[in-house]
Amino acid sequence: MKILTDKILSQSAYTAEIDVPLEKVDIADWLFNLPEAEYLRCCPPDHIGSGVTTTDDGRRMVINVEMIGTGLVIQHYVAEEATASYCRMNSISDVFTPVGRTQVNVIWELIAEAIEGGRTRYTNRVTSHPTDVFMDFVAAHGQTFEQAAIARQEAGGDHNRRETPLFAASIARRAMAKVPAK
Repeated sequence: MKILTDKILSQSAYTAEIDVPLEKVDIADWLFNLPEAEYLRCCPPDHIGSGVTTTDDGRRMVINVEMIGTGLVIQHYVAEEATASYCRMNSISDVFTPVGRTQVNVIWELIAEAIEGGRTRYTNRVTSHPTDVFMDFVAAHGQTFEQAAIARQEAGGDHNRRETPLFAASIARRAMAKVPAK
């Protein structure tokens, strides 16, 4: 399978501010220790399930199952970078649509930045690229890439808009619950 990085299927970035100083935020810790029930609370009813595992070569991985628009999406996010203030996750995602199954590439970036007043701005950025499998799938169903991109942009943007403030609140709760090391 080939990822078509020169084409963008969808892209969105939303931010939310939290009343926690950046020094207390640890996005990687939050992401790799996120209980499934908390994941479900971060975009009901779209979020269906999640778990943490590793790839065969030991890289950290998060599996998310969610509805985005009319597609059931299984994200297989592999950590390319995972720090307290930035995570870049890369997935070849399975998408089950009403007319069949296909695959897309999704880059999920989770970003924390200090802002004035001892607060933190959280940004949830999601970029999807088609794969050659996806391009064959849309063509086989009489759709153009442009039509598919419009639908994915609308559904993905709406999903991201709704989950971002809930992710930010969850990150803030974890940061405030952590007991300082002695």
